[in-house]
Parts: sequence; C-alpha cells; structure tokens
Amino acid sequence: MAERRSRRRRPDEAGVEGDERTEVMPTGRYRRAASLGRLAAGVAAREGATRVTNLGRTDEERSQRMSEQQFRTADQIVDVLGTMKGAAMKVGQVLSFMDVGLVPPEHREEFQRKLAKLRDMAPSVAFRDMKRVIEADMGQGLTDVFAEFDETPIGAASIGQVYRARLHEKPRGWETDVAAVKVQYPGIDVAVRSDLQNLGLILRLAKAVAPGMDVQAVGDEIRERTIEELDYELEAQNQRSMARLYRGHPFVVVPGVATELCGKRVTVTEFVQGEGFEAWQGKDQEERNRLAEIVFRFYYGSVWRDGQFSADPHPGNSILLADGRVAFLDFGLFHRISREMVELQAETIRLCMARDGEALLQHMIDVRWIPPSIGFTAQDAMEIAEKLVWFAMDDEVAHLVPEDVATMVFEVSDPRAPHWAKVRRATVPAEYVWSLRLGGMAIAVCAQLDARLNYHRIVREWLMDGEPDSELGRIERAWLAGRGR
Repeated sequence: MAERRSRRRRPDEAGVEGDERTEVMPTGRYRRAASLGRLAAGVAAREGATRVTNLGRTDEERSQRMSEQQFRTADQIVDVLGTMKGAAMKVGQVLSFMDVGLVPPEHREEFQRKLAKLRDMAPSVAFRDMKRVIEADMGQGLTDVFAEFDETPIGAASIGQVYRARLHEKPRGWETDVAAVKVQYPGIDVAVRSDLQNLGLILRLAKAVAPGMDVQAVGDEIRERTIEELDYELEAQNQRSMARLYRGHPFVVVPGVATELCGKRVTVTEFVQGEGFEAWQGKDQEERNRLAEIVFRFYYGSVWRDGQFSADPHPGNSILLADGRVAFLDFGLFHRISREMVELQAETIRLCMARDGEALLQHMIDVRWIPPSIGFTAQDAMEIAEKLVWFAMDDEVAHLVPEDVATMVFEVSDPRAPHWAKVRRATVPAEYVWSLRLGGMAIAVCAQLDARLNYHRIVREWLMDGEPDSELGRIERAWLAGRGR
C-alpha cells in the first residue's frame, strides 16, 4: 500500500513552567484594554505604512512586505495575550492550534517557540489562596471533604489549577478513592468577563493575521463557550455525559465525576495515572500509530457519532494508562451540534473524498462557507480540499508531520497562498468554529506523534458505514453494537 509523505519534520518545542507565587491579575476592563489599544494602534499604523511603501513595488516585493507585517502583528498579539491571563490568553490559546502557519516560513521556528510558551502560560497562585476558593465553593473545611490533600499542584490550565487528593470514601464506580481536584484561580472569572467585553478588539487584531474570520459570528461563539468554561458545574455535567457515552469502551476512558462535590469553581473527578504525551513520542512506530488512532477516533468519532465533543485536543489532556487504554481529561471547552449540522459537515468530507468539485462548490455555497460573488470555481474548491484534507481523501497510509498543519493554515491565511484573494472573502459560520478547531488540533497531535495511518478508511467507517480496517476499528465496532442494544 502506498504511503504519502510530508516534506520535513520540525522539532517539538518545550513549554515553560511558572514558579509558585500569587500573581496580581488586572481585572478592570479599561486597564486590560489599554494593552490591546496600544497594540491595535501599532497594527493600524503598520498597515498604513505598508500600503504606502507597497506603491511601486513588484508583486513579489509586496507579498514579502505583507508577510513581514503579518509576522510582526502575530508576534505582538502573542506578547500581549500572554500577559493578560484571562479570556485574552484563552483566545490566544484557541488561535494557537493554527501552529506556525500564521507566519512566513522564515519566521516559523521563532514564532513556534512563542506559541509553545503561550499554550502553557498560566497564573501561579499560592495554595493558601486556592484553599480559600475550595472551602468557599464547597461550604466546608478541606479536612471535612478530603482525607488527604496534596498542596502541590499536579497540573495547570489557563483558568485553573489541579491537585491530587484522597476522599473519605470511594465513590460508586470508581476504581480508587483518589481524586483530581480542579480549582479555578481567584479573580479569573472577573478577568475573563472583562476580556470578553474587549473581545471585539481582540478579534480585530486576530483578523489582521486571519482576514477570512467573521468577527461578529466568531465573537458570539467564543463568548458563549468561554462563559460556559467558567462554570465548573457545567464542565462536570459535560464530563459525566461523555463518561456515560464511553462507559466500557475498549480503549478510551473518561474519568468519573463526584457530582456532589462539584461546584461553580471546583470539580472533583477520578484520578488517573499514566504516561503523558512526551513519553508517547518516545515509543516505537507501531505504538505511536496506535495512540494516534485512538486520539483521532475519540475526537472525530465524538463529532460524527454523537454530535458532542471536547473541543480542546491539547496533548496534555490525554494519559496513557498501564493497561494500554487512553484517558481523556478536561471538558471545559465542550460543544454540542445538531444532527443536521453533523450531516452538513459529513457531506463536505464525502464530496472531497469523491473529488466532485461541482457538487462540493455548490454545497459550500449552500452552507454559506463562500458567497457566490467571490468567483470560486469547482477547480478552486478541489484544489483547496486537496491541501486541507488530503490525508483522508485517498485509500492509502498518510504520514502527517507538524509542518502539514502549518501548510493547511497557510492555504487559508497567508497573502502568498494561491487562492488568497478569494479565500480571504470567505467566512466560517460560527457553528463550525469549535469542530474545525477540534479537527485542526487533533490532526496536529497525530502529526506530533509522527504517525502513519489510513485515515481514509477510518473516516469511511463513520461517513459511509465502511467495514473497519484496523484492530481498534473492529473492537470499537463490536463495542458500539453493544452500546446500541
């Protein structure tokens, strides 16, 4: 069977851990808008200067000038968002799935290092302050709820910190009495809501490097999802829902939830222990392929089968257990879509796989991805499809590497891309935002594992009721038959 290979591999970048201290978080809307305002003024000035200096330049010189400006803008956005620690940083992390494709190739390594830091940035808060949040949310003292509580955090996120604790009794259905306790940073809710008031400005800055973005629609969707992410009770409900869907799954684990202990700012879930993503990358080819297939099946399968999914396939949200199963964590960024919406997305992929350019073009117009007035042709549609979903279009083993994610984003966000003039006038309907983000990030995880998979046959299982080709596919099909009964 043929194997399609990518151009080259890019080395992975490490994150940066913070120290143990309480940071002062600016929470006022106008104070937090000041940094964004200064950045916006700089972007506007550079755009004006670029338009002036581009007069009389060749097409190649104008393209290079635009790319340099794009890099400087993206670079400054990362700097500002990384200091704000609220929704602004969250928006930065949402954008970070685009990886290095936001900037020209000559700046990619430098920009990737900054993105790696942004993904892992989080406030460092002393335990005494986190303890106050726990006790206030639960209405009880720490020792009343937990038999033991380790004050050293075992993980951090953009709006919370995670601790290990032992409960007085083992909850029903749990394998042990050990729990993971996620606690929201004090003051983060105010900071996030302040940022959401400034979201229009944040997204206009993002539009400077992704001009096709529908600022109003995407802004509304981000506001809704981000407010939901502040509600840890809602996150606990999302995780319970996924745990029910995946109960008894042969290779996927969603940890249980101690419902009675969860509140608006604290969640208590079953603790799982195993190997993190960095250890996965050191495994042999066969095991990396297996792990990538599990990641792909969990995230994409949740969309196609159930219309509900975690929209945050960050590598840190998956743990390889000792028995070979993979546990998936963090359901704060969660989304549900209707069966109609699932089918619209599925039909797009079917038409890509069938290479029916005329039907694909009409479908894209019907679902409002592109307006008829921009002059898109069937050939344009197929050429873009080949760049964005090539790994699933042909019945062959595909070898994804990190640069592929950059190339995919380049096609829809870089002034030098061949279809830029038309793509920049296209829009992404807001209801697609999170499933597209999930798709991009899940593929990025597979690429970081240097996996070789026949994605085409996996997708055919879901969209065309194809027979499973892999061992994982066969055992999952048997499990799904049992779940249906």
